[in-house]
Amino acid sequence: MPASVSILIVSADSGPSLRECVTRALAADAVDEVVVADNGSRDGVPQALALAHEQDERLRVVYNHANLGFGRAVNVAARAARGDALLVLNPDCLLDADTLPRLLEVLRAHPDAGVVGAVVCDDAGGPDPASRRRDPLLRRSLNALTGRARHEAGDPRFEGVHVPGPMPEQTVEVENVSGALMLLRRTAFDRLGGFDPGYFLHCEDLDLCRRARDAGYKVLLAGDVRVRHGKGGSSAHRPVFVSWHKHRGMWRWFRKFDPAARRPLLPLLVWGGIWLHFLATAPGMWLRRESR
Repeated sequence: MPASVSILIVSADSGPSLRECVTRALAADAVDEVVVADNGSRDGVPQALALAHEQDERLRVVYNHANLGFGRAVNVAARAARGDALLVLNPDCLLDADTLPRLLEVLRAHPDAGVVGAVVCDDAGGPDPASRRRDPLLRRSLNALTGRARHEAGDPRFEGVHVPGPMPEQTVEVENVSGALMLLRRTAFDRLGGFDPGYFLHCEDLDLCRRARDAGYKVLLAGDVRVRHGKGGSSAHRPVFVSWHKHRGMWRWFRKFDPAARRPLLPLLVWGGIWLHFLATAPGMWLRRESR
């Protein structure tokens, strides 16, 4: 059982959601420290939090003075943290008092687990399918894109990236959990070298879970632990920027892990498909942002 737990939060102009996230994190049970790695925010919230909690030695704010991206900022926070377990937490995720102890209990019960996730939910309590995802192999992505994944129940060849059916109510082994909330053993995080800094935003959680499994660790979803995830505090005002890096992350993951990347000419087709998809969707995202 980890002797101490550090919560790692990356902020990037995250706004008021960061304030509530940190307040709830400090009030939660079993928390030894909260480390906020700020990626050059200009909204003043990280500084205000540091001032408001200056008497609480459990809160530390690390100022990066530039946007390093999510994974690199988590790595910075992890180097500053002292915990034997690390809870990576998005600034728009809100912990309940018992969330962390319940996740730690899963870690204690499974010595071979390196990563434990929870079911992240929207404000209405609806589970996010990203709470348990399969590796985004090309065939799975194509099944999802073309709609063939709807027929997975009748033919496993049509399986997609998301696992169909309701979220489990118990702890299950999965391929990936959501990077919005990940509890990691410090020993596993250090052995893996943390997040791959080659990703800027999106897919770095898929990469970490894949490398954890390849290293012999289990990735578990605590299906009975639900956490509210507001989504978009840092990214809602720049959707095209976020989409650009999401597509870059998809391409990096494909090149690193998908066996299809070793087939002649196929990587060129995948590269073209990824960026055609970005070009097709970016104008709509920009227009929706401008109409708000």
